[in-house]
Amino acid sequence: MVRTSSMILACTLVLAAGCAKKPVARELAVVNTTAGLLGNVRLDDQLAKLCNVTFGNVDRAPKFDYDEAALLPQDRDVLEQVAKCVTTGPLKGRKLALVGRADPRGETEYNMVLGDHRADAVHIYLARLGVGENRMTKTSRGELDAEGQDDESWSRDRRVDIALE
Repeated sequence: MVRTSSMILACTLVLAAGCAKKPVARELAVVNTTAGLLGNVRLDDQLAKLCNVTFGNVDRAPKFDYDEAALLPQDRDVLEQVAKCVTTGPLKGRKLALVGRADPRGETEYNMVLGDHRADAVHIYLARLGVGENRMTKTSRGELDAEGQDDESWSRDRRVDIALE
């Protein structure tokens, strides 16, 4: 038992050392393609329409720095609307899929972890708003589907997509 605990501690320390610059948790991209608005949490069209989610001004849409994953006030506003919709609104009881994403810069493995941190930030926030943890799945796609070619388009790659399961 002591040997197993020591081994777990050693593995944890190795992993922690390997992630010296651990992603902080700052992302989410909100896209309602019908309205053409960008943010930091991306909702699929069906979810946005059924929940009647409203977005802020496109000029004020958050653009996130490389290597970040913390939620901003704009993101929280959208997540509050989603949480209300799936806890007491028209989609009460429905399950959500959260997919963390990253831009193509950085190592593939690191971007997968960063995407996971981003999805985790959304997961934690929605859970605090009453969305049951068993009603959300979270995954990371890292940079796998990134389309950006420059700073502006890379900012759109750094997001969390939220869809109905």
